[in-house]
Amino acid sequence: MAKRRVADKNDNDDQQEGSSSRAKRARFDRHEPEVIEYQAEPKDEPTTTRVTRSRVQDNDGEEDDDSLEDDGSLQAIREQNVSEDPAEQARFEEEHEERIRESIRARGKLEGGVAKFGIIEAIEMNQFMCHKYLTFKFGHNGSGKSAVLSAITVALGGKATATGRGNGLKSFIREGQSVSEVTVQLKNQGDEAYRHQSYGDSIIITRHFTKEGSSSYKIKSRDGKVISTKREELAAICDHMNIQVDNPMNVLTQDSARQFLSASHPSDKYRFFLRGTQLSQLSEEYETCMENVSQMSKVLARKKEALPDLEAQFEEASARFEEASKAREQRHKADQLKRELAWAHVATKKEELREKVEEHAKLAHRLPKIQEKLTEAENEFVAGTEKVEELEAEHQALGNIEHLQEKRTDLQNRMRDNKVQIAAIKNDEKKVEEDLKATRRQIEQLQKKIDDEMKKSAAHTQTKQDETNQKLAIALGDVREAEERVRSFEQQIQAKQGEANELKTEADRADQELQDVKKRLMECQEQVTRCIDQQKNALAPYGNRLKEVIDKIGRLNWYGQKPLGPLGVFVTVKDPAKWAGLLRNTLGGYMSAFAVTDGRDMAQMRKLLKETGNHAQVFVGEVDLFDFSHGEPAPRYLTVLRAIECSNEYVLRVLINQAKIERLLLGESRKEVDNLLLELSGGGTGLSLDLYRVIRYPEGGGSSQPLQKMRPNDPRNLLFTGQDAATQLKHWQAEGAAAEAHYHNLSRQVTESRHKYTDLQRTIETLKQNARGAARSLSEAKYVRDALQVEANEGVPVETAGLEAAKEEQERERDQLLAQFQSMAQKKLKLDETQRPLLEELNVIKQEINEFDAKCRAATVGLLMLLMAHRIDLVLFRRKWRRLSNDVWMLKTIRSIGRKKLAEEQKTVKEAQEREDIVQKEFENWTEKAQNYCERVENPRKAEEVQRQLDGVQKALKEREKRHGASVEEMTIEVNRAQAAYETAQKDLKSMALKRSLRIRFNKWYDFRRHIAFRCKVVFQYHLSNRGYFGKVLFNHQDGTLQLKVQTDEQHGTQGSRDKDPRSLSGGEKSFATICLLLAMWESIGSPIRCLDEFDVFMDAVNRRISMKMMIDTANSSDGKQYVLITPQNMQSVHLGKTVRVHRMSDPERGQGTLAYGQTVA
Repeated sequence: MAKRRVADKNDNDDQQEGSSSRAKRARFDRHEPEVIEYQAEPKDEPTTTRVTRSRVQDNDGEEDDDSLEDDGSLQAIREQNVSEDPAEQARFEEEHEERIRESIRARGKLEGGVAKFGIIEAIEMNQFMCHKYLTFKFGHNGSGKSAVLSAITVALGGKATATGRGNGLKSFIREGQSVSEVTVQLKNQGDEAYRHQSYGDSIIITRHFTKEGSSSYKIKSRDGKVISTKREELAAICDHMNIQVDNPMNVLTQDSARQFLSASHPSDKYRFFLRGTQLSQLSEEYETCMENVSQMSKVLARKKEALPDLEAQFEEASARFEEASKAREQRHKADQLKRELAWAHVATKKEELREKVEEHAKLAHRLPKIQEKLTEAENEFVAGTEKVEELEAEHQALGNIEHLQEKRTDLQNRMRDNKVQIAAIKNDEKKVEEDLKATRRQIEQLQKKIDDEMKKSAAHTQTKQDETNQKLAIALGDVREAEERVRSFEQQIQAKQGEANELKTEADRADQELQDVKKRLMECQEQVTRCIDQQKNALAPYGNRLKEVIDKIGRLNWYGQKPLGPLGVFVTVKDPAKWAGLLRNTLGGYMSAFAVTDGRDMAQMRKLLKETGNHAQVFVGEVDLFDFSHGEPAPRYLTVLRAIECSNEYVLRVLINQAKIERLLLGESRKEVDNLLLELSGGGTGLSLDLYRVIRYPEGGGSSQPLQKMRPNDPRNLLFTGQDAATQLKHWQAEGAAAEAHYHNLSRQVTESRHKYTDLQRTIETLKQNARGAARSLSEAKYVRDALQVEANEGVPVETAGLEAAKEEQERERDQLLAQFQSMAQKKLKLDETQRPLLEELNVIKQEINEFDAKCRAATVGLLMLLMAHRIDLVLFRRKWRRLSNDVWMLKTIRSIGRKKLAEEQKTVKEAQEREDIVQKEFENWTEKAQNYCERVENPRKAEEVQRQLDGVQKALKEREKRHGASVEEMTIEVNRAQAAYETAQKDLKSMALKRSLRIRFNKWYDFRRHIAFRCKVVFQYHLSNRGYFGKVLFNHQDGTLQLKVQTDEQHGTQGSRDKDPRSLSGGEKSFATICLLLAMWESIGSPIRCLDEFDVFMDAVNRRISMKMMIDTANSSDGKQYVLITPQNMQSVHLGKTVRVHRMSDPERGQGTLAYGQTVA
């Protein structure tokens, strides 16, 4: 495709604007199926795609040079292509005519698509020519229609002279104004849009110019954003979209159209044809290239004359170089010695590295022995507990029967209470039965006495009266004495009962305290065991067999990073004395947890924990060291995060994600925490030292929940102590000793209290029996007194009356005892009924316990034996504890000394490692430099020996250089320089392929012209046929003329086949014929915009109607093209489709006021 000339950077059109060329990529019509074929080049002249000098053989270069002298000139190529054979031309036209006509007919049936880019969407003119402000419209003569084409040309960077309306930009400024502005909006859509990401669907180009001659551009995007203000960007846009505003065939102005349509000379038409198809521009560029090539040929001719001198210089330098050939061998020997010397140094460094490695290995070998001695003392504490741990683990695996034992204890207590009640009832029954038997005996005795007295009563009446009075006095004394005795017994019983109750209360309290102390003692023993385990295993507080877990973690394969845990290893409390208890309660569960970075590792980690008897949590979280400061409250608030220290940032992020420690507040009391939460906006959660979790909700309100207090034997008690395992062991041992001493004291007190309580119960029972006997004596004395009183008052024998009364009293007492006995029997029956299901349930539980004991017996025998042995040796252990403490202190001292020695050895090993690393690095650097210098030399000699030999060779080289006056390197450079100059001259003489490329391009240019001209002929005849005319387009490329021959339908009938010159045609016929020629030429250009002004000035109505239809049909069938046709005539006779838009322009007001804006008639 031809190149388009673009105006120079100078925007002032008053000055002569230069032109520059830009590359243009070819664009082809998608609806033109014909293919233009070119003649194949001769095989001996291969074409090149780049203008460059090519290397050819000497003979070929001479042939090209000779051919150039013969026929390489531009004139020779022209003569060769212009003098065409008529027969060849006829064959060419016959071969391509039918195919071109078929493509025209096929395209007439299709409707072209709307261009995606490169067409005009809108035009705005402000103070331009006769328009104050105008968008793109059309109208009558004098309405300023032609100003639109001038605006398009000016806005898209065309010359002002190309419009035919002025000599410079300032002539386009509206009269009376100093500034003018033209804006063109180009469509920019589709796959080939220009910088769509920057401009969007439209490119808005605004050119601003003033009366002073200044001009500027603003190239904007669819949304009005300025993308560029450079002329080069506008040129790039037009070049990309193939817009050629200076091409007279693309924008045919009113004057150009009038001249083209009326009386243009054949040579003018031919020049118009070449300019419109850009063949003239391409030809001019080829001629310029040819002139440059001709000048190059002259330069090469001068170089050819200097070639012998260059050859002589080369031969002389070569001769001098040959004289130094022996020096080359010595230089080669020196190079070999240098290579050997390089690898000799490497070997020396390698030997030094070996010595350093051996030194480091020897020092590192001593470390395990020191470490073994260091850990020997600690291993002595481990040996005696492994078997116990195994048996305990086996025992724990069987489960426990605590719930059965608790239920059995409850049933036994209830049955024990029932038994006590039944025993009391039986005792009461026994006493009642004895009292009943005594009462019956008294009744029988009294009845016998009554009978005896009744027999004696008659003879002893008076005597008995006196005796009655005496007996009455005695009876009264007996009653007082019996009452005093009963009262005394009751007071003694009450006092003893009070003592017994106090003693029982004290015994119960001491027994409960004894149980608590016993539990405390067991807890201390467990803590001691855990502390010992912690001494042996620092991970003991976090779970069972965790060292085994961590070892397995190191051996197993994981999807992510190796699991990290337990998390508590990395966490400490800043103030353990104050906050450790609370944080154990809340964070204790998290401290035994593990963390994995890949969710697929969670199942394997949980399985590993389950196999070792651990039920710790497993968290999943990527290693993301995010910034959590935005979630923290103000610094004056104490949070869990601020109360702890974490040595691992990843563990800290896991705790933040899982426990939200960065926003969990801490306080002394529940009220204080609640007040702190009220100060925070948005609510929150806090913990208090009195074990409460306090919550405040964002929407208001809150709640508090008590935290469950940990049992003393909870393993979490060993967390956050701030002390080492030995200190904790001493603490718990002291606690256990105190608890044991307290336990023995309480046990002795409970035993003594129980003995005193038993003695008091016996004493109370004895007093109760004496009180009952005193009560019976009192009752008998009262009966006797009452009987004697009655006898004395009524004169009845006192013995008989008293006996009768006593008998009645005894009978009443008998009845009461019988009733009491019956009540006790019913109560006993109820207790038996209650006792029976309890006994049955107890038997079932005992059976279950027996079965469980049978299962556990085998596993517990060993443990019981060990425990029994432990109890037997407990006293001995306590005696040896002090000595063991001394031994531990000695072990600590030994360990301290060993650690110090180990640190010193590690420092020595580290220094040896550093020395080894330095030598290793030097060895690698020397090896790398030696490899870069030369290949490896195997088994080199010692460096000193090689250096001596190298010094001798270099000394001999210097002596030789003194003799020749130059070094071997200098002579080599001189020879290479002379050889390069000679070869370059030869290559320049052979670089004549550029002329051949130009000759090929000229030949193709003539092929382009021939095809375009012939296609123009065929299309011209096709368009004339729409009117019934017949015509020809006659091209004379040698004379540079283009003539039209037209035969109308009338001429065909009157003048036969004689063609008619266009100047003899009528105005309408001439305009129609010229329109046909213009449409034919438009087929040969690729610009998306075609503009034509006042094409129908000289047409009659018929020719105008046919021309308009023909032009509209051509526009519809063209794909991606925009036609702008300007006419002063009305459009009533033209059939308009959906692809045609008509705008009518109102006449502008010239010096008569403001233009009415926006009137449109569609």
